[in-house]
Amino acid sequence: MVVERLPKPEWLKIKIRSGPDKRRVEAVIDRRSLHTVCQVAGCPNLMDCFSRGTATFMILGQYCTRNCSFCNVANAPPEPVDQLEPARVAAAVRELGLRHVVITSVTRDDLPDGGAGHFAAVITAVRGTNPGVKIEVLISDFQGDYYALKRVITARPEIINHNIETIPRLYSEVRPQADYRRSLKLLAGIAHARAQAQENLIIAKSGIMVGLGETEPEVISVLQDLRRANCDFLTIGQYLAPSRKHHPVIEYLRPEVFERYQAISLELGFKAVISGPMVRSSYHAEQMLNGAHGSIFSSSQFSGFKRR
Repeated sequence: MVVERLPKPEWLKIKIRSGPDKRRVEAVIDRRSLHTVCQVAGCPNLMDCFSRGTATFMILGQYCTRNCSFCNVANAPPEPVDQLEPARVAAAVRELGLRHVVITSVTRDDLPDGGAGHFAAVITAVRGTNPGVKIEVLISDFQGDYYALKRVITARPEIINHNIETIPRLYSEVRPQADYRRSLKLLAGIAHARAQAQENLIIAKSGIMVGLGETEPEVISVLQDLRRANCDFLTIGQYLAPSRKHHPVIEYLRPEVFERYQAISLELGFKAVISGPMVRSSYHAEQMLNGAHGSIFSSSQFSGFKRR
């Protein structure tokens, strides 16, 4: 696809922040030989999050078995699973004093369980070393394996996030090795497991990028599908191409469009929604959870947090 490169609008130009908290996070990550999605995926919010003393840990290496056209994570033969990684993540969470930790991974289609067992080991290690911490995991689709999903659910994180990413029509261009219906089924599986074990109040979360060439009716259709899958939390953000080799940005949506999507999402029944140009799935994740429990959160970086 050959598309003229669009100039970035004013509302997407962010102030670069640094300081001692950013350097402290970087030092801990380096010393513990860990990866963050903030660094590997080239997240535009890296400076902001690191300066606030937080980060999203990326486990199971830094090479992905899939090759999505929107993502900056490298597609290459994956590394062996590091059995000491759970303890190092737990130690880093303790050292950084995190109250809410987000853990994601590259997609590991080479592993029989897609890495679900390793996720569970990391959750257990973090919980054992950091009493009271809230744990959010951002998982792959595990190739539709419900028993792999159950391994993560059994470890009892507070939130399980799986991003739907885009509309079904664009999957062949943007996520060629993924399947829209499979992702919806995984999200529905979280609610199914929750219903079976009433004491397990795990929140199901998802996110979508816009600006890839979708239409508003197509976005609304995805929001409706997510609610039918009993998804609780939602993030909506502007797609930004990591490089010229990636899928091009077709449109930069104005902030008021994100506000409209947020209002529609709340009307559909989502419990918490963050929608705005700079929103990413784990950005301000702690405030989103706290907001769903009663506090109001907003930021000039995006349209804001709203709850039902």
